[in-house]
Amino acid sequence: MRSAQRRSARLLALPLALLLLTAACGNDSDSAGTGTEEPGATGGGGATSGTINISGSSTVLPVSQLVAEAYADAGNQANVNVDGPGTGDGFQLFCEGETDISDASRPIKAEEIATCEQNGIEFVELRIAIDGLSIISNTSFDALECLNFADMYALSGPESQGFDNWTDAQAIAGELGSQTQFPDLPLDISAPGEESGTYDSYVELVIETYNEDRGQEAQTRPDYQSSGDDNIILQGIQGSPSSYGWVGYAYFVENEGQVKAFQVASEPGGECVAPTPETIASGDYPISRPLFIYVNAEKAESNAALAPFVDFYLSEEGISAVAQAGYVDIPEADLEETRSTWDSRTTGANFASE
Repeated sequence: MRSAQRRSARLLALPLALLLLTAACGNDSDSAGTGTEEPGATGGGGATSGTINISGSSTVLPVSQLVAEAYADAGNQANVNVDGPGTGDGFQLFCEGETDISDASRPIKAEEIATCEQNGIEFVELRIAIDGLSIISNTSFDALECLNFADMYALSGPESQGFDNWTDAQAIAGELGSQTQFPDLPLDISAPGEESGTYDSYVELVIETYNEDRGQEAQTRPDYQSSGDDNIILQGIQGSPSSYGWVGYAYFVENEGQVKAFQVASEPGGECVAPTPETIASGDYPISRPLFIYVNAEKAESNAALAPFVDFYLSEEGISAVAQAGYVDIPEADLEETRSTWDSRTTGANFASE
């Protein structure tokens, strides 16, 4: 079981950001759209008044905020509420029918799908971007430039509870085939809590490489400074000269120069790859992951504000928020697939995780 102490440490990723979006008075037919232009370019041709509630991933939150701002600038009218307590907490709200859109930094889980089904919630799953989990430390940490998955498991996996020095992880890393020599320095970990999709992605991509073979649970060590707020994580990284943690790529880019990112190899002796837009897009960076929004299908019909907003989100103008936020665009063919899924209102999960 994951530690109750970790659960009590959950923090809201960012306070509720209420974006009041107003349009000029009068009946402006240009703002309404004609229905023949690009979907979402000016609201998709539908009514744009009303309220839209978005919650979920703190990783995706900057994208949705930027889309909401661009939607207002395009002359649309709606009250868009955006917050980012974490992917798991967001899905809990979504599957209880409390939100219209759920931002997610991982695919919806089977148990979350079951909860949605029990509550009669159907959803449209839309892949919008690619992220690369960035493994970070203080800029003054120069003992290592590259870590492999074995190193990362040894430092942060379920067997490392109680380790307070980098060298404490040396034996486990060696058992897993790593030749990395850890420095004799305090190991101060600041990273996402279990409410975060970024936590889940780290477990799935890194920890699950080794935990089953070693008879361990698929989880991290419970004894570190955890938070759902990436900014608090970054403060922890900056506060220790020998820190360790992980955040979404956009948060690293925004704070580059204040934190450093390790190169990552998927296995001992493997190629060390730095997170960049190019390596994340190509998949060469070994801890890349898709980002999503999930739309309540029934509310897309009953809430007159929702469908035009999603149309705009997936338009060229709206989706440009992905790069503006510091993430990586999905290939054009994948974007067209996302748009087709939305246009047809195809419900269900294509990327569901265990």
